[in-house]
Amino acid sequence: MLSVQEINEYSSEFETGTPQQIIEWAARSFSASIAMSSSFQTQSIPLLYMATRIIPGLPVLFIDTGYHFWDTFMFRERIEHEWGLNIVDLRRTPHWDLFVRQNARTLPVEDPNLCCFLHKVQPMQNALKGYKAWISGIRRDQTAVRAQAKILELQEDGLLKINPLLNWKKADVNRYIEEHDLPRHPLYEKGYRSIGCAPCTVAIGENDDERAGRWAGRGKVECGLHTNMFSKNNVAESKTEFLLDTQKIDR
Repeated sequence: MLSVQEINEYSSEFETGTPQQIIEWAARSFSASIAMSSSFQTQSIPLLYMATRIIPGLPVLFIDTGYHFWDTFMFRERIEHEWGLNIVDLRRTPHWDLFVRQNARTLPVEDPNLCCFLHKVQPMQNALKGYKAWISGIRRDQTAVRAQAKILELQEDGLLKINPLLNWKKADVNRYIEEHDLPRHPLYEKGYRSIGCAPCTVAIGENDDERAGRWAGRGKVECGLHTNMFSKNNVAESKTEFLLDTQKIDR
């Protein structure tokens, strides 16, 4: 197991490394105990392409929230078939099924943080319990929170989060897609630059910030997978708050 000091040293060294070098190191270091997550939107494609060729059979964790655009499902199916991917679908725990069915239409609008916690954060936490490392596609130029990230981030539970594309810009993503003739999400050309769940994603202008169409007007820019919500203690606190909200949780 790597020490905190070793992780920090490697993280600093990787600031000048390529995504491929970082992924190759991850493959050597964690072997079969590594997985990556992907939302199958256009900006996710370069990392998905790199990682699954460097690590054949790499588990690709896809969060099926139940709110995705149909285009996302179709694009996911296409890439899975053409690239021979090992996709693992993640869904909310059955404990929340009744509550979600009763609030399916209003939950994403009235309480997007709770919606993201139930449909994204908790399923990802549960799935990653069986791994030692998690490859993520976040970039520093996406949000203020991500701007503070490190290439290697040790989580409270011992999981190592690896961010190979952290120093890439939007232009780097587009250049890599063009150089390797990679497909784009079908909604990309319609103005959907960052694509999440349908109730929380809108098309944006060509010169708008890449994530301007996510939770527009709701003061929210992150789902929680890459914030303190994902940490063990904060998640426990969040769950307690949600369970105590008797006006929303049907006991």
